[in-house]
Amino acid sequence: MRRFRPETIAHPIIEVNIVPQIVILPHPQLCPEGAVIDAPVGKSLCDVLLDSDIEIEHACEKSCACTTCHVIIREGFASLEDATEAEEDLLDKAWGLEPASRLSCQALVGEEDLVVEIPKYTINHARELH
Repeated sequence: MRRFRPETIAHPIIEVNIVPQIVILPHPQLCPEGAVIDAPVGKSLCDVLLDSDIEIEHACEKSCACTTCHVIIREGFASLEDATEAEEDLLDKAWGLEPASRLSCQALVGEEDLVVEIPKYTINHARELH
């Protein structure tokens, strides 16, 4: 598995280094070996994946207008903030929807570790390289 490290979060008085790990389960095209990523709190899962060279689709440019960045949170789901109504409405259209599904552009990394699965398919008919 590949391993990535984020920057340290600095505070004016003390240095805080909250670094949850995100385990990305193997995906045949995007991440065949899986990955373990140290991710900064507050960053979207989509941005964490893209910054780690895992080219998850994001056809709407991360504006919560499609479902191509759909992921399933296998562990740590409760640590994420609740999905908005707009995200929930879009998720209803996602391929392979599960109770722990989220749009990675909307799910912000919390302080707990996550295990993330990228579904094999999306509803996108043509993949664009970003």
